[in-house]
Amino acid sequence: MTGDSLIVIIVIFVGVVIMFIFPLMSIAERTDDISELSVQTSTTDFVDNVRSTGKLTLDDYDTFLQQLVSTGNSFEIEMEAQILDENPGVKTTQAETTKIGENVYYILYTSQIEDRLNTSSDNTLTFKEGDRFSVTVKNTNTTIAQILRNFFYNLTGNGTYQIAAQHAGIVTVNGTK
Repeated sequence: MTGDSLIVIIVIFVGVVIMFIFPLMSIAERTDDISELSVQTSTTDFVDNVRSTGKLTLDDYDTFLQQLVSTGNSFEIEMEAQILDENPGVKTTQAETTKIGENVYYILYTSQIEDRLNTSSDNTLTFKEGDRFSVTVKNTNTTIAQILRNFFYNLTGNGTYQIAAQHAGIVTVNGTK
């Protein structure tokens, strides 16, 4: 009789896993997929707005942050602005961006961009045509799907993220203050 009891316990355990755990994993994965789609859309819209207007405002940045927070996750945001240097040397033809040769860019990173947004008089960072702007977003919290996956598949590791988005482009207009 003890052999039958052991089989019954194993069958009940397998039944619980099939009935509850796998659907929970599926729902958690779908939730992460929806969050990732939302983050990708917000990131794309944010970068495209900067590209098409030629400026980044503190209000636009705050709106972007609020859209990310609305997913219920925490994120690491990396911004990079490559500003075309129109005077890398003493040559007189440097003002033309279609010149023959190499364009020289200087780079602003996230903390520098945030500092400029907070310290400028109108909370705006302006770009000119030919500048490049990129944003990378990765979640920093552990989602339910990650917890379940790590539990069942023993997938562990630092620096893993489930939700990520990246978008970049070249500014197409000169921003005005």
